[in-house]
Amino acid sequence: MLDKLARAIHRRRVRVLAITAAFALIAGILGGPVVGLLKAGNDFEDPASPSVAARESIAHATGALVTPSVIALVRTGGPATAPGVRARVAAIVRAMRADPDVARVDSYLSGPARAFVSRDGTATYVAATFRAGVTEADGADRLSSRVGHQPGVTLGGAAITQKAVGTQVQHDLGRAEMLAFPLLFLLSLLVFRGLVAALLPLLVGGVSIVGTFLAMRAVNEGIGMSVFAVNLVTGLGLGLAIDYTLFMVSRYREELARVGPGIDALRNTMATAGRTVLFSSLTVAAAMASLLVFPQRFLYSMGIGGVIVALVGSVVALVALPALLAVLGPRVNALAPARLQVTGSAGSGAGFWYRLSRAVMRRPGRVAIATATVLVVLGLPFGGIRFTGVDASVLPGGAGARVVSDVLRSDFPSDRSSATYLAVSAPRSAAGRVGAYAAGLRSLPGARLVSAPQPVGAGTWQIEVIPRDTSLSSGSKELVRQIRDRPAPFAVKVGGPTADFLDRQASLSAHLPFALALVAATTFLILFLMTGSVVLPFKALVMNILSLSAAFGLLVLIFQDGRLEGLLGYTSQGALEATQPVLLFALAFGLSTDYGVFLLGRIKEAHDRGLDTREAVAVGLERTGRIVSAAAVLFCVAIGAFATSSIVFIKELGVGTAIAVLIDATIVRALLVPSLMALLGDWNWWAPRRLRRLHARFRLSDVASDGSVA
Repeated sequence: MLDKLARAIHRRRVRVLAITAAFALIAGILGGPVVGLLKAGNDFEDPASPSVAARESIAHATGALVTPSVIALVRTGGPATAPGVRARVAAIVRAMRADPDVARVDSYLSGPARAFVSRDGTATYVAATFRAGVTEADGADRLSSRVGHQPGVTLGGAAITQKAVGTQVQHDLGRAEMLAFPLLFLLSLLVFRGLVAALLPLLVGGVSIVGTFLAMRAVNEGIGMSVFAVNLVTGLGLGLAIDYTLFMVSRYREELARVGPGIDALRNTMATAGRTVLFSSLTVAAAMASLLVFPQRFLYSMGIGGVIVALVGSVVALVALPALLAVLGPRVNALAPARLQVTGSAGSGAGFWYRLSRAVMRRPGRVAIATATVLVVLGLPFGGIRFTGVDASVLPGGAGARVVSDVLRSDFPSDRSSATYLAVSAPRSAAGRVGAYAAGLRSLPGARLVSAPQPVGAGTWQIEVIPRDTSLSSGSKELVRQIRDRPAPFAVKVGGPTADFLDRQASLSAHLPFALALVAATTFLILFLMTGSVVLPFKALVMNILSLSAAFGLLVLIFQDGRLEGLLGYTSQGALEATQPVLLFALAFGLSTDYGVFLLGRIKEAHDRGLDTREAVAVGLERTGRIVSAAAVLFCVAIGAFATSSIVFIKELGVGTAIAVLIDATIVRALLVPSLMALLGDWNWWAPRRLRRLHARFRLSDVASDGSVA
């Protein structure tokens, strides 16, 4: 198949490039606005969770959301109830009520003053609650323009927080790109050893990203996607483009030196590096597809974006890039100092990576045990991981939503936005029994205040429970568990930030086994199709687990335990955002397999030529060691730029992925792979007879149609 593709591309190379340029232009025009179309609210919840059911029950009964959407904090510097301040508060209330999407406005003018006035008496707040079914982001924008610029007023609340997080992510993404692109270009000059070659990964990455944006815009029409997927698509698209381009260009240079420019060089490149890129993209796509089993929009959006960018990137690398190489020919080495131009075959058999692999394989047992021990020790902190959610605390300290959240928590007697609420299904005639149930809740140790039951619709009552501690504290979590476990005379649904978090944890735990099984099965199948062995895929899974555990352990040490706060510019939340380990597992697992495919492809090629396993490993590592190391460094720059984000969980994504990639490309590929392959010897290539026949029947070997070995 790849041989036929190579012939077709070579014949129509100019036409292919023209179609690619037209596609990139159209995709950029139509797909570029996708960032502004994606959503940034309720991205981390399971729509089928009990807490969502509680919220929807009350919203359906009242026609309004349960908790305030926008909170206007008013700091006066004097008594908050003074006549002049009351006039200001009244003006804010009128401005908010004038918005058609606002269902209710609460302040000390309509409620108990002590609930809306700070403990020192110098601040108050006005809370606006939107109608059910409205677009909160649009309403937040209107209220910001109405009251946000008044002196002494700072806006916060759920809608403002969601808007601020999305805006900050877009700003951080632009800054990361500005930092990453120049650095990537400079490093590419060194790695690709020429200006022309150094431009190729940026071209492939650019086309892949805009093509993915176009596909995401189409998907978003039917399935609302999270704006956070844009970060992943940009970083992963650039990283994979670098990997695929580096591998294809390196092999094409070898073929130029061996057979000269022309169709044979392109055919052999496609039959070898192209085949590897194809399997590599499938492994990354399969790993990212495991996120589709999760109902959280944040995760399945990442899965959709990851699958699309991996597949689009492979199409660009296997169609547009070969056409460009065919047009360039020897000029792929142009605009480079003569001493840096690559004109010979990579790997002489006596280079650093060859010598290193031979040294490792002289004592494979010791190296394997020592390497595995280091990875296990690095992974031990992961056993103490704690989780947190996404709220205003992820924003920079000076952000308005963060300021409002901190002030409400520290200076006011209660914060309605963090309240736990109950939707009780009972008839109006049961008011006494519902009241008795609410009175019983006041005895729970974690409850600061329990409101009187309020009838909010036919057969529905609402009760608010204000916790004594913050919404994600252990005391608040225990309070929600006690409420849910408490016998009730009627059906009771519990919602609120704490219940949302607990339900998110339960949902992730419930869906995780299937996701793990899916990624393991698909990875095993793809690697079997590539190698014809059942031992190598199993070994790859084990090594991936070891490298990922080490990466997770370091992530806990850095972000949960608060190390490197000054260097990375963040404040530890004492926990990791709950969805990050799931996302990092899928992303890092796919990338680890990606580098494994590059190495295994070369090792199998050498083994198919008749070399014994140890020599094949040494030759394969020599031919890929520099390439994989360079690709890993460039990839870490591309996605590690997210470490500059002001949003801590985006920072966790960038740092965690970079750590996983570096561990895999160095410790695992340089030490663990050669030592284990030396220990297993010919068993590396074992497969049951039926599977071997199946593999041979579908001609899934590395032999090109002209008889040359890929």
